[in-house]
Amino acid sequence: MRLHVGCAMWTHTSWQGRLLPHPLPPGERLRAYATWCNAVEGNTTFYATPSRSTVESWARQIAPDFRFLVKLPKTVTHERRLTDAGEQLRPFLHAIEPLGPRVQALWVQLPGTFGPSDVETLAGFLRGLPDTYRYAVEVRHRAFFQDGRAERLLEGALAEFGAEWIPFDTVDLFQRPPATDAEREAWSRKPRMPRRSKALTARPIVRYIGRDDAALTVEGRRHWAETVAGWLREGRSPTVFIHTPDNTEALTLARRFHDDVRALVPEVEPLPEPMPAEPLTLF
Repeated sequence: MRLHVGCAMWTHTSWQGRLLPHPLPPGERLRAYATWCNAVEGNTTFYATPSRSTVESWARQIAPDFRFLVKLPKTVTHERRLTDAGEQLRPFLHAIEPLGPRVQALWVQLPGTFGPSDVETLAGFLRGLPDTYRYAVEVRHRAFFQDGRAERLLEGALAEFGAEWIPFDTVDLFQRPPATDAEREAWSRKPRMPRRSKALTARPIVRYIGRDDAALTVEGRRHWAETVAGWLREGRSPTVFIHTPDNTEALTLARRFHDDVRALVPEVEPLPEPMPAEPLTLF
């Protein structure tokens, strides 16, 4: 039983010098972040496959129990739509290999046009993947959330391979009109997804986006604190990623979420003490 929490990135301009030391060389930034959270989304791999040496640097900065959710390249999921994608997938798998057990799952984020009729394509793709990793799928076609038959079809395909269904909870983001520029941008870019709170495996993964008002985010994610506490009591080990439109307070909100769940399930191990943002002085 273990709870992992994290953000969509491990460096953010608004965190520098306020939450994390600044300046820091690239080879130290993930290490500093890992004193705040014990997981991170690997979103950058969606846009470009990193060099193996870059991934080796990531692995050196974090403990073996830190977790990456690593997104498959868009050339695989969006351009090739999981078909004949071996040429794009092989260099990606080679590059991320140094992360080893730190990979929580390989994240298959599918476009909104990937619907129930494509589930067999997904199953064929998962069937051809190495069993070295666990896999987690994020779908955005509304039929999977509104049509019970489509939902069961997808769940059956994922169960065959022990893959998890990642919910991207945007309910609170769209619950009231945007109040900041970042919220307005998020309204134009993020999908309006129904909330899904069902775990398929022993390691469920949740992506939650709240509001730029930290109090509203804390209130909105209360559902997830209670759900995650229930999963932990069942013996599952969840991973939860906290987003806000501008992500200014995402780091502190992720850590606070961990504290909120620990208040419900005291057996959960605490996170380490954060690295000071400012150097220690004698005065």
